[in-house]
Amino acid sequence: MSINYKEETKIFTLETRQATYQMQIGKFGHLFHVYYGNKIGKAEVDYLVRGADAGFSGNCYEAYLEDERTYSLDEFKQEYPTFGSADFRSSCLAVEYQNGSQTTELRYKTHRIYKGKYALQGLPAMWGSEEEWETLEITLLDAHYPVEVTLLYGVLPEYDIITRAVKITNHMNDKIILNRALSTCVDLQDHAYDLLSFYGKHNMERSLMRRPICHGKQAVDSVRGTSSHQQNPFAILCDHTATEDCGNCYGFSFVYSGNFLAEVEVDQYEQTRMVMGIHPTGFRYTVESGDTFTAPEVVCAYSRDGLGTLSRNYHKAFRNHLVKSQFAKKRRPILINNWEATTFDFNEDKLLAIAKEAKELGVEMLVMDDGWFGKRNNDMSGLGDWFVNTKKLPQGVKGIAEKVNQLDMEFGIWVEPEMVNEDSDLYRTHPDWCFQIPTRKGVYSRAQLVLDMGRQEVRDYLFTAIGAVLDSANIAYVKWDMNRHLTDVWSGNLPAERQGEVYHRYVLGLYELVDRFVTKYPQILFEGCSGGGGRFDAGWLYYMPQSWCSDDTDAIERIHIQHGTSFGYPVSAMGSHVSVAPNQQTGRFTPLHTRGVVAMAGTFGYELDITHMTNEEKELVKEQIKEFKYHYDTIQYGDYYRLTNPEENNRYAAWQFVSEDKKKSLLSVVILHATANAAFLTIKAKGLQAERVYHIAELDITTTGAALMYAGIPIPREKGDYIAFNFTIEEMV
Repeated sequence: MSINYKEETKIFTLETRQATYQMQIGKFGHLFHVYYGNKIGKAEVDYLVRGADAGFSGNCYEAYLEDERTYSLDEFKQEYPTFGSADFRSSCLAVEYQNGSQTTELRYKTHRIYKGKYALQGLPAMWGSEEEWETLEITLLDAHYPVEVTLLYGVLPEYDIITRAVKITNHMNDKIILNRALSTCVDLQDHAYDLLSFYGKHNMERSLMRRPICHGKQAVDSVRGTSSHQQNPFAILCDHTATEDCGNCYGFSFVYSGNFLAEVEVDQYEQTRMVMGIHPTGFRYTVESGDTFTAPEVVCAYSRDGLGTLSRNYHKAFRNHLVKSQFAKKRRPILINNWEATTFDFNEDKLLAIAKEAKELGVEMLVMDDGWFGKRNNDMSGLGDWFVNTKKLPQGVKGIAEKVNQLDMEFGIWVEPEMVNEDSDLYRTHPDWCFQIPTRKGVYSRAQLVLDMGRQEVRDYLFTAIGAVLDSANIAYVKWDMNRHLTDVWSGNLPAERQGEVYHRYVLGLYELVDRFVTKYPQILFEGCSGGGGRFDAGWLYYMPQSWCSDDTDAIERIHIQHGTSFGYPVSAMGSHVSVAPNQQTGRFTPLHTRGVVAMAGTFGYELDITHMTNEEKELVKEQIKEFKYHYDTIQYGDYYRLTNPEENNRYAAWQFVSEDKKKSLLSVVILHATANAAFLTIKAKGLQAERVYHIAELDITTTGAALMYAGIPIPREKGDYIAFNFTIEEMV
């Protein structure tokens, strides 16, 4: 069993392959955190639960009656801290009662342990069989009001994963208001940690930031209505000395696509607290009598063997136990998207010209991007009008799809369901369906307003209108975009006192709509997008197996973007394409071969006008497609190793894929900064079997895995900007 409860000591122990997680019911019923870290066998370490008679750290009433001044919630490590209960650190729960009080103090009530993984109604969560998972539910009760909090723990031992979620149930006769309802708290014994987070902006998402934590609070968050380009809902705490291959690392991934908060605090006793959940800013949620509020899931992971192992555990767990789509384990087509080739200026003939040329080179799908619907010749009009622009497509989507299918290619489309232009039939008919405060002039972004996804009638319209398009033709792929963040967040569908629910209801409504689409159309490959990587999170990954990694398709910048993304998300989730040079975003010229090498560290495809390529370039495209197909399983399902950190090493970047059986590997290198009379470059491989004999075709080297990992691989000295190499490493049979 991976979960055990010992009645004599009142200790819960959760075990994974390498980790132990312990908590204990305290003398007066509070649930204390005891330990989280390297596996400790059957030992119970409740001796770590220590208190002191400290000034200004108060005692609960029962402790006061017994004069136990060392029993203070301000000192103990806790599982789910609450506001107002004399714990002055970051809290997870803040409840406002009808009398205006805001103090909650939770005590143990009951628990149950069962095989399998819990599910969350209306929210994405990890899943799996009874043989793979075990669940612990601990129900806590407020000391003075009938408000229950059920803590959910899912244990996936194989990948050192422990998930956390929370249900808050109101058994009072009156409603309660949640001003704060976070999903997890992990209290660690000391503060010798670095915080790794992933910041960015549109066109440069998920850049790695590593900083030592310090006294006080450090936050990673978004109040943009979505997980955002600017910060990602994934963070790591690790030893100061942790590297890719050694050191204690704790990962926290929020399975949610809206406003979030990840906050780290070092307290007066040099203990570290990490909390994560829905951002309290703009959040005020009413729970009526008898109702339950469910806080989204956090996926916690532990590695004693460094950042690389932590990442690979997340990759495997998400591929096998988060993504619901059949495409998680099904080969996805190599596609070409017309956006950078044509933008809005296309018609059926242009698309077919691209498709015919692409087919000759081995491309398997044409994706028709923005501009095929309504009055959509630029970004000023048409959003919301999900009917075909027959001036561009005289025979509709059905006609173009059939012609592409006749080329033995699949066909896909772009949609942006959550948005509307003022210049649209939808807005003229239903202006009340979008976020607009009646007394204010609204904020516009890309000439768009945001539809209120919390309204059932909005979701029903979108499902019907877009569904009609999907039903009309043989569509194999849908790119779901979102090109602005939320402002003027006010819903005409809710009374004034419930406007604090709008952000969360937006996400719940969005999930409900997306679930309807992916359930009705399981044969369609859905790809997420939000101006590139603006909604790249575990919640979205549950519904869509891949997301467009960034609108920045520059190969050199993509190395940084994909490097940061890889810490928390699998390569199979990263939409990555070869684009034109000079690049449209940066103006940089990068060799076509290099662009292909970088794009192969993702789902792989093309984003350019292939009809303008030279014959030499077309032959190289054929070779790239052939190479990617050969390595497909190794790239998409194998182990991923970061061999360098491009934020620190400006000379070269290197990464490696190794198949699960260790028989095949692909090692990629890109020279970032060419120098005269350059030093010899040798790169040490990882993940191979030391005693096996491998052959590197490109270098005609045959030697042991040990030699390749410890002596290294010699990289050829070639002149030129941004030269790249792919090395195929295969076991000799």
